[in-house]
Amino acid sequence: MKQSANQAVNSVAVVGLGLIGGSFARDIRSSGFAGRIIGVDNNPAHAARARELRLVDDIATLADAVALADLIIVAVPVDVAERLLPRVLDGIGADQTVTDVCSTKETLLKAVRQHPRRERFVAGHPMAGTEHSGPDAALEGLFRDKVGIICNREESAPAAVALVEQLYEALGMRIEYLDGSRHDMHVAFVSHVSHAISYALALTVLEKERDERQIFNLASGGFSSTARLAKSSAAMWTPIFLANRDNVLSVLDTYLEKLGELRTAIADNDSQSLNALISAANDIRRVLQ
Repeated sequence: MKQSANQAVNSVAVVGLGLIGGSFARDIRSSGFAGRIIGVDNNPAHAARARELRLVDDIATLADAVALADLIIVAVPVDVAERLLPRVLDGIGADQTVTDVCSTKETLLKAVRQHPRRERFVAGHPMAGTEHSGPDAALEGLFRDKVGIICNREESAPAAVALVEQLYEALGMRIEYLDGSRHDMHVAFVSHVSHAISYALALTVLEKERDERQIFNLASGGFSSTARLAKSSAAMWTPIFLANRDNVLSVLDTYLEKLGELRTAIADNDSQSLNALISAANDIRRVLQ
C-alpha cells in the first residue's frame, strides 16, 4: 500500500463509530492524515448515521475494511476488543498497522501476546472523552492538547509505532509511553475511580430524590460537575471496571478510607480534624492548576 507524500496513509479503517471512533474519523478527515476513511460498526443505525454525518467515506464489513486499510483503529469496549483484535490481526498484511483506544491495557495485551502479527499492533490510549456516546457525540478537536499514551512500544515494530505517533501528532496530542501494568494503575486513579464515584453519587441522589423532588431543582454546578460522568455508557464502563478490577478495587479501598475519615470528623463534630482533612485535600492544587 503506497503512501502519499502529502498524507500519512491512503486509507484508515475505524472499527466502532461512537464518541472516540467518530471523533478520530472527524479529526483524521480535517487534518488530512488519510485520503479515505472506512467505517465499521455492528449497529446499522450507527453506521448509517456516521455516513450521514460524513464521519466516514464508506461503510464496510470488518474483513473488507481490514483488507483495504493501511491503518486500522479499534474503537470498541475493551471486552469486545479482546475478542476482535486477534481477528483483525489475522487479516492484515506485513505492512499494515493496528491500534486501539481502550482505557485498560493488560488484558488486551495478553489477548494478542502470542499472535504472529503482534508487532503490527500498537497499544494506544488517547486520554480524551465525554460522557456522551454514539456517532452524534463525535467532536472535532476532541484530542487536541490531550495525552496520547502508547504502551509496550518495544513489542511493536518501529514503523508501526511511528505511524501511530504520526496519527497522534496530526490530531494535536502529546505522546507518553508506559508499560501496560503502570498504565492501568495510573488510569485507575485519574479516570476509573472518578467514574465509579460519580455512579455512586448519582445512585445515592436518585434514591433520595424519590421523596425529595426539589433536590434536582436546587442542583448547582458542583453537583453537575461531580455527577456528569454518571451519564457515561454502561456498555463501555462495565468492562473497563472488570478489566482493571484489581487497580480499581485498590483505589476504591483508599477512597472509602478517606471518606470514612471525613464521616467520622463530621459525626464527631470535630472541626479541627475536618479542617485538617480539607486543607490536606487542597494540596491537589499542585497537580490541577
